[in-house]
Amino acid sequence: MKIVKFVFVLLLLSGFCACTDRPSDPKQVAEKPDIYPDYIDVTVPVGIAPLNFNMKGDCERMDVTVKGQKGGEINANGNYADFDTDEWHELLEQNKGQDLTVTVCVKNDGQWTQYQDFNIHVSPYDLDEWGLTYRRIAPGYEVFSHMGIYQRDLSSFDEYEVLDNSRVPGQCLNCHASNRTDPEQFVFHVRGQHGATMIQQHGQREWLQAKNDLLGGSMVYPYWHPSGKYCAFSTNQTRQGFHVVADERIEVFDLSSDVFVYHPDTHEMLTDSLLSTPDWSENSPVFSPDGKTLYYMTCRQQEYPTHFKDEQYNLCKISFDPETGRYGSQVDTIFNAVKMGKSLTWPRPSYDGKYILFTLMDYGYFSVWHKEADQWLLDLNTGEARPIDEINSSDADSYHNWNVNSHWVVFTSRRENGLYTQLFLASVDEQGHFSKPFLLPQRNPKEYYSETLYSFNTPDFTKAKVDFDARSAAREILNDERVQTKVK
Repeated sequence: MKIVKFVFVLLLLSGFCACTDRPSDPKQVAEKPDIYPDYIDVTVPVGIAPLNFNMKGDCERMDVTVKGQKGGEINANGNYADFDTDEWHELLEQNKGQDLTVTVCVKNDGQWTQYQDFNIHVSPYDLDEWGLTYRRIAPGYEVFSHMGIYQRDLSSFDEYEVLDNSRVPGQCLNCHASNRTDPEQFVFHVRGQHGATMIQQHGQREWLQAKNDLLGGSMVYPYWHPSGKYCAFSTNQTRQGFHVVADERIEVFDLSSDVFVYHPDTHEMLTDSLLSTPDWSENSPVFSPDGKTLYYMTCRQQEYPTHFKDEQYNLCKISFDPETGRYGSQVDTIFNAVKMGKSLTWPRPSYDGKYILFTLMDYGYFSVWHKEADQWLLDLNTGEARPIDEINSSDADSYHNWNVNSHWVVFTSRRENGLYTQLFLASVDEQGHFSKPFLLPQRNPKEYYSETLYSFNTPDFTKAKVDFDARSAAREILNDERVQTKVK
């Protein structure tokens, strides 16, 4: 019995020692650690989930210490840097507007190696958001495979379903939008046999007839008016084609598309001949922060699919009167991408009225498979535009949105592997300069991103968790009861 007790104590002690294996006389190297994700010199908001990371190479054990410029220190010791969430939040709060110094030691073959320290900058700008909404979609083109609209608490690693198409097999859950990140007004589109446009306002849900024959298309790419009184859509008749060259996979184009504004209270679609021209495709409308301007992109109709590479979009605007629901009498081009031999897509105004963030590429508007797609920033005060070299990469950088205070953006990129779009965040200062973007944190990043075979797209910030009953919504989709819309 005494021998058994002695062995048991030895096992406990050996386990304790293994769990507290700290660096002893580490070898110093004059290089920074090769970590995944690359969080070296990134800028993060107070309240963000811990920036856990792995070593890219071999690692028997890792010891990471993070010290705050204003004080505070935390440590992670294990197979990867897994920080305590509460300690991480406390450290960031204590060092808002200052730097964190990160010391990484790695053990291999019984020897500890200490790398050069690196910094993480804690932004002075608050995030002012609860989390993100986005669509996760599995690879595939011919059928609507597994996908869903999800939401993520940015202060933790918790993800929640808004609606997954496993509840409505064979349906595509399309672009979603809330009003200035407030999910009290929420909209998304369903494509397929049970197609519909869902509008939820203050807990009340309506399913609109997906297509109005007088418009010739569905209600796609929504954007709320800041008053909440209207929602802008386009009517894309979308088709897709497939390339036969190795580096290009899929092309999406529209046989036609127009722009209109929907009035939810009256179920009226407010149309205008300036936004429904026969020889041009109007697309992706968005309102200015004051609600008095409607921005959208437009291109000359081409013969598809033969001349798909001639499809190039400019950015235009037209005035809008929120009191009467009437449009202005003149359309102005505010960014001429065609003159550059390029095409503009996904315009998104900052909520402070300073900028429009957009994607620029060679042709078309479905940018997620265009390696040359880059993010650009248009200054609405000066009219000047520039590529955002601070956040662009050598692969497709696309779908983006602003947070409510216009100091943070979220966007998708294929920079990590060229195959799957992933979510990145970056801060924006008062002069319109962007920080180095950082990959959306995960508990164990290498494991998560290597095993999750889904692309993330159409991300947006949300100031609160979306209150949505997925089970009852699925029943409503399948019963095909729809509200009819009227064209005005």
